[in-house]
Amino acid sequence: MCDLTPEVCDATMLNSITAVGYKKILMPLSKFMFTTGIENSYPTIKLPNGKIKRVDEMEKTDHYNQWRTDFGLMKEVGIDFLRYGPPYYKAHVAPGKYDWHFSDETFRALKKLNITPIVDLCHFGVPDWLENFQNPDFPFLFAEYAGAFAKRFPYLQLYTPINEIFITAMFSAQYGWWNERLKSDTAFVNALKLLCKANILAMHAILKVQPHAVFIQSESSEYFHATDPLALPLARFLNQKRFLSLDLTYGYPLNVSMYEYLLQNGFTKED
Repeated sequence: MCDLTPEVCDATMLNSITAVGYKKILMPLSKFMFTTGIENSYPTIKLPNGKIKRVDEMEKTDHYNQWRTDFGLMKEVGIDFLRYGPPYYKAHVAPGKYDWHFSDETFRALKKLNITPIVDLCHFGVPDWLENFQNPDFPFLFAEYAGAFAKRFPYLQLYTPINEIFITAMFSAQYGWWNERLKSDTAFVNALKLLCKANILAMHAILKVQPHAVFIQSESSEYFHATDPLALPLARFLNQKRFLSLDLTYGYPLNVSMYEYLLQNGFTKED
């Protein structure tokens, strides 16, 4: 947890933006942002034959070949804001080394079309050389990448450094579906901790380049209803757990049950 600068703001997955820091964006404060997104997730999964496969949604939809058409269709229907990002696993090729070829082409085209990107820098996966979200070096290396991206495109202001942190940690380290494919509270808490740390460090790295940056944090919005009185304690616990990614990222005070849960599963007071 840490205190962030006033430029950092929160938003729900419905893309409503708070006024914090928003006044410095180069658009009227009252402008309504009707936005869409091009799905750019790329987690790895394990196939029945034991092989590891990366599921790249932009590849599945042929966006790598059809991005000009996709952007043109957006403009045709009058959408001026786009949640969009480069494939992190392709762009961050090694520590301190980046492949900006696809980003240069696509972000140049968006600028020409006057479409404002909400830059999504990490969406459910990491490069193969980083392995997964249990890697303790991930937050620092990702922050370097975020800073390098901001330097490459210094005019961009809207960012989602890491998309849906809670879902990423749950699917990768609690349910065992993606990436590290682990199934424990300890693995979940570790992934959550590293993802939140990476998100915070990335925001600071971006702000060093673009002090007027605004951060739009997307997250899931599930809610658990108890169908039996005996399930009330579990439902209450899960409804508190779902906010952990936002609580840790934005320094919101934790309640006792969540604080104990984190400490029991590897989180420390120093964290």
